[in-house]
Amino acid sequence: MEAAVFILSLVDCCALIFLSVYFIITLSDLECDYINARACCSKLNKWVIPEMVGQCLSMMLMLVSMHWFIFLLNMPVAAWNIYRYMRIPMGNMGVFDPTEIHNRGLLKSYMKEAMIKLGYHLLCFFIYLYSMILALINE
Repeated sequence: MEAAVFILSLVDCCALIFLSVYFIITLSDLECDYINARACCSKLNKWVIPEMVGQCLSMMLMLVSMHWFIFLLNMPVAAWNIYRYMRIPMGNMGVFDPTEIHNRGLLKSYMKEAMIKLGYHLLCFFIYLYSMILALINE
């Protein structure tokens, strides 16, 4: 049972790593003017809810399997994703809005956030991998 939880978490983490890399590539394309702001925000907003669901799924798996440290490690990122989604102003296209992405340095902050999430998901990947191997050895 414990190994299955970590295998599912590992697969979920791989998907979240892919999404983080996708966000970085799309934002860097916007930064280099390969795509316009509307196309970039449209692409990114499609993946905001799946990212939030993936993060919450990983958090819930750790809660159900009673791995408290990993649950608490996942909680801040899940809370941040939910907070960011809930504070979307009325009239905006989504979390990423084409009219505001170039204003106030939001592009740089979104890029920095995507890099931090990538590092976080890579850390979680290795924690899940270690825990999976440990669970398989103990069974």
